Amino acid sequence: MSPIRLALVSFLALQLAACAYTAEDHRAAVSNTDKDRISVGTAQREIKVGMSNADVVEVLGSPNMVTTDDQRRESWIYDKISTEKVYSTSSGGLGLIFGGIGGPVGGAAGGSFSSGAGAASTTQRTLTIIIKFDAQGHVRDYAYHSSSF
Repeated sequence: MSPIRLALVSFLALQLAACAYTAEDHRAAVSNTDKDRISVGTAQREIKVGMSNADVVEVLGSPNMVTTDDQRRESWIYDKISTEKVYSTSSGGLGLIFGGIGGPVGGAAGGSFSSGAGAASTTQRTLTIIIKFDAQGHVRDYAYHSSSF
């Protein structure tokens, strides 16, 4: 095999190997890794009985809903839903053309190979945090619930 053909075959083999991108690679590339997202860990670490409502806003941001009870004490509800959809396709192909094979008239021989694969994943997560304040605007109780499906 001539050095040019060997270099071409090597180049095409490297290109084929570079296309082998897995679904996990795609998920990592599109995943949301914001550190400012509200999580159960944030609620457990940061929310404490006795905190002011201003401190809660600083940690969690504005609530989705505010209600009051019969004594006019506020309850704040943070309700977050996230859906992550990942679809990954991988395909590779290799085509070779060899010219000048076949005798005095000339001829060509060729071949090709291709493959493809795909994967899809959908994950939904919910997080609800309920914070109850006393009459002075300080946290008197809080609860949270998280699910993933």
